Parts: sequence; C-alpha cells; structure tokens
Amino acid sequence: MYSKLNTNNGKLNPHVSVDCVIFGFDFEELKVLLIERGPHSSSLVDERSLTLPGNLIFDDEDLDTSAKRVLKELTGLDDIYLEQFYTFGDPNRVKNVHDQAWLKSVREEPSARVITVAYFSLVNLNSFTPQASSFAKKADWFPLSNIPDLAFDHNQILQKALLALKHKLHTEPVGFELLPEKFTLGQLQKLYEVILNASLDKRNFRRKILSKKVLIPLHEKQKGVPHKQAQLYSFDGNKYELMKKEFIGFDF
Repeated sequence: MYSKLNTNNGKLNPHVSVDCVIFGFDFEELKVLLIERGPHSSSLVDERSLTLPGNLIFDDEDLDTSAKRVLKELTGLDDIYLEQFYTFGDPNRVKNVHDQAWLKSVREEPSARVITVAYFSLVNLNSFTPQASSFAKKADWFPLSNIPDLAFDHNQILQKALLALKHKLHTEPVGFELLPEKFTLGQLQKLYEVILNASLDKRNFRRKILSKKVLIPLHEKQKGVPHKQAQLYSFDGNKYELMKKEFIGFDF
C-alpha cells in the first residue's frame, strides 16, 4: 500500500489512495483477498505485513480507473466490478510505527496524510487466481473469520466493507456474483447466512427467493455428492435488469 513503485510514467498523488476489499465464497465461509507487502519489509513490519490491495492514485486518473489499475498491478485480478463504498480520512491512519517503517522505504513523503477511497467487489473464487506483483510478495484468500491484525486501518476498512455488503444484500441480488453459474438453493442460503451471520429458516428463505422471479430452474441436479442430489438454478441477470427499478429487496 502507498508505494512509489509503479509501471506508469505519471506522478503519484501522495495524499490520495484507493483500497480494494475483494470478497470470495467457498461454499462454507466468506474469504477476503489480502496481499503481503514487500520486498521492502523489515523486522519492524513483519507483524503487520498483510494489507488490502491498495496504493496511491496518479494525478491524471480518476478514482475508478485507479482502483482497477491498482488491483491488477498487485494481484493480477482484472475486469471485475468494483463499487465505491466509503472514504477514510483519519489524519493518523498511517502514523503507526510499524507502518511508518515500511513507508519510509517506499515513499518520498512517508508521513504525508493519506485519504483513501475504498472499493469492494464480489468474485467467484474459481474464476480468479491471484498473482502477486509490484510490491506485493504474495496475494491469497484469507477466511473472514480469522483475519489477523492488518496494516494501517485496513481492519476497519474491511469491517465497513462487510457492513456495506450486508446492506446491499438486502436490497439487490448481489450474492450471485460469489457463486458459480449453476448452484443449489442450499448453497445460496448458506451464502446469505454467512454474510448476514444468521440462521435462516429453509422454507421461508426458499419461498422469498423464488418469489423474486430472478432464478432459472435448470433441468439438472448436482453430481458427485454423497447426499441426495439437489436441483440446480442459475441467476437470470437479463430479467433482473428489466425489473431493476421495481425490484424489492430481500427481507429475511
């Protein structure tokens, strides 16, 4: 985060950055994409070496373009939808001694105040394989239930992103971005339960989901499972776009 390393000849703005919270789902729990910063890490920063993918913006690019560029440079993830959800501007957010030790090795103005604009996205884990580059030594998925102490204020950013995701889940059918093209109602319910951190009544959940008319029942069932094969469904994105203005969210 906040590195002067770049592949662009433009000038980095030392006061504005973007950070990206990328969520994935493995059918059991939510995961978030983290990078291990380097190669300039020292013993002082080993304890807080994990961060969200993020960096300073260039003076000549808009925020959305910057977020997509930074994510691709650090993790290799490209062509995914990113949604802006919050801005973080605490004047002390980069003042931690561990973070300052790292910033001094990669920035011309390590103590400069940085305001970050945060984005989040939902991706299918099987569709994207992170590849660390630039100042990221590693890029990998971490379970949301076991996130360590991150650098800067990234734990706070992550929690804000989760709140934004929960709110959006009630108003839009965004959860389908985390699932494969074909899924069962049980898998969909598990996803909602994980995000909302709540148990949902099976019958009530299925009734409400199916009443929205945005699922396509397929003439297929699960394969290779040790239990009864469940029917598969897919999300009807075209139908949702047609009824988007009238769409009423999910009240679970």
